[in-house]
Parts: sequence; structure tokens; C-alpha cells
Amino acid sequence: MATTDPGTRPSFAKEVRSAVTTRAALLVIGVLALQLAFIASYVGAFHSPKPKDIALAVVAPEQARGQLMAKLDKVPGDALDPRAAADEAAAVRQIRERDADAALIVDPRGSTDRLLIASGGGASLSQAVEKVVTAAEKSQQRTVRTQDIAPVAKGDARGLSSFYLVVGWCVGGYLCAAILAISAGARPANPRRATIRLGTLALYSIASGIGGAVIMGPILEALPGSVLGLWGLGALVVFAVGATTLAFQGLAGIVGIGLAIAVVVVLGNPSAGGAYPYPLLPGFWRAIGPALPPGAGTWTARSIAYFRGNAVTGPLLVLSAWAVAGSAVTLLFAAFKKPTDDAIATRPPR
Repeated sequence: MATTDPGTRPSFAKEVRSAVTTRAALLVIGVLALQLAFIASYVGAFHSPKPKDIALAVVAPEQARGQLMAKLDKVPGDALDPRAAADEAAAVRQIRERDADAALIVDPRGSTDRLLIASGGGASLSQAVEKVVTAAEKSQQRTVRTQDIAPVAKGDARGLSSFYLVVGWCVGGYLCAAILAISAGARPANPRRATIRLGTLALYSIASGIGGAVIMGPILEALPGSVLGLWGLGALVVFAVGATTLAFQGLAGIVGIGLAIAVVVVLGNPSAGGAYPYPLLPGFWRAIGPALPPGAGTWTARSIAYFRGNAVTGPLLVLSAWAVAGSAVTLLFAAFKKPTDDAIATRPPR
């Protein structure tokens, strides 16, 4: 029986180098950084929610309005951002148009006021404003009665269905783009291939949008509102995220897929206003959330479901900007980038 000469055995260091290449080691380090960033971002956003600048419409007699608003403005932690409303109808309009998160209707003839909330905009936000306003009223020897004018649907526990729907669309967007990008080489070889991938992504986005809208609406009855509106939103969210992923992949190869996940998942999901709406998030996440696809998508989905489609122009422009910029960068880098070795190797002989 033949034996292996110990002198011919590769050293342990060589075996390590052959098992884990330098490129693989760098990718593993990148994954570790992404994982730690994920933990830091989610825990940083959610570990200690504190209300800040909750927009509160105030309806009160003119002679007492100024003093009341001054006291509400001095609630510890700057929890409230009070603004005067002419009457209850004006306050309700502000809530439905998403200019205010809640409204305090002062009763000049008694000691019990009414707090109008909209749990469809996020149950945690409604609970926070109720707690803060109740404490403020108690300090003035007054009580408050809460009325929900935009309650969540029966199948929408804590108003989170909109957020989960958008997260699902985002996951589909970057996974579809990643598959298209790595299926025939790590980088787009030419504009034609990039255009085909974007076209395929558009078809996928349309199918994904209608699928999510039908599941959330007619099937699960988790969200009210227009199925067509949610369909259009879903198609835009999926395409925006997918086009962004293709753009990052065109810029940085397979590492670009990780960059897309960093933007959409690590930064975008915790700042989307899903579990905790913007007034409950720390400053950094509150600032970036509306500018990222998950935040813009979640806000729009809630508006469609509970606020008659109001206040969606800005978020839709954000999503459109990501879609257009992602497509443009994808096509631009495909046009100016040299064909990869894989593309040359698979080129048919003349």
C-alpha cells in the first residue's frame, strides 16, 4: 500500500490559502461588517423609542389657546409639536391629510377633552401621543377621552401590515436583480444585456405588485384601500429597489449586491417608520427614513389604506428617483464598461 511522503504534503498555510482565497476572505469580512451594521442599525433604531415633535393639532377657545399650546410645547423631551386648528373639522382634515398625527379638542364647558388619533398611521405612535397628552392634561386637572378616526383594519395588527408588505416587495426587488445580475457573469457585458435585465425586472415588478396587493387585500383582508393603488405602489417599490441593486452591482460587481442590502435592509427597514413611526425614531433614522425606498413605500401604503391616498406625492417622487437613477446608472456603466472575461469566453465563435 502506497504511503504519502510527508515531505510532499502542502503546508497548513497553503491549504488555508487554497481553501479560502483572498477574494473569499475579503467577502467574508464584508459579510461580517454587514451583519454588525444590521445589528447596530436595528437595535439603535428600536431599543429606546422616545416621542419627539409629534404633530398635534389643538382646538381650544382663543383666550386659552396660546397658554395651552405653550404648556404643550414645554412637555419634557419636546415630545409634542402643537399647532393651532380653527375648529374640529380643520383638525380632522389635518390628520387625514397627514399634516398632524393627532388632535386635542378642548371642551370649554367641562374638564374632559377629546384626543383624536389615527392608529392606521401606526399603533405605537397613537399609544405614545395618548400617553403624553394624558399626562399633560392630568397636570392641569383635566382628563382626556380618546377617539380613533382612522382605526386599523381588523386584520392589520398594530398597523404593521403596510410595513411588512413593503419589506416583502423590497426583498423581491433586490433578490430578483441579484439573480439577473449573476446569472450570466458578475457584471453587465453590454447595454443590450442591461436593457433586457431592466425589462425583465419591470415585468417581475408588475407581477410582484399585483400579487402583494391581492394577498393583502382580497385574500387576507389585512389592508383596506385601493387594490389598484397598492398594485401600482408595489410595482414601483420593486422596480426602484431592483434597479438600485443592478446599479450597485454594475458599480462594484458582486459586492454591489451587499451595498444594496446595506441601503435597503440595514438602513432602510429600521428607518421606514414601520414598527415605530418617525416621531418615535432617533434623529438619524428619522432623517434618512423618508429618503429611502422602505420608508417612502411604507408611508404611501398607509396613506392608500387609511388616509384616502393623501400626502403621497413626495414619497412617490422618492421612489421614482431611485428607479430612474438606478436604471440610468445601470445602462451607463454597461455602455462604458469593458466586457468581462466571462462574457468574452462565452462569446460564440465567428
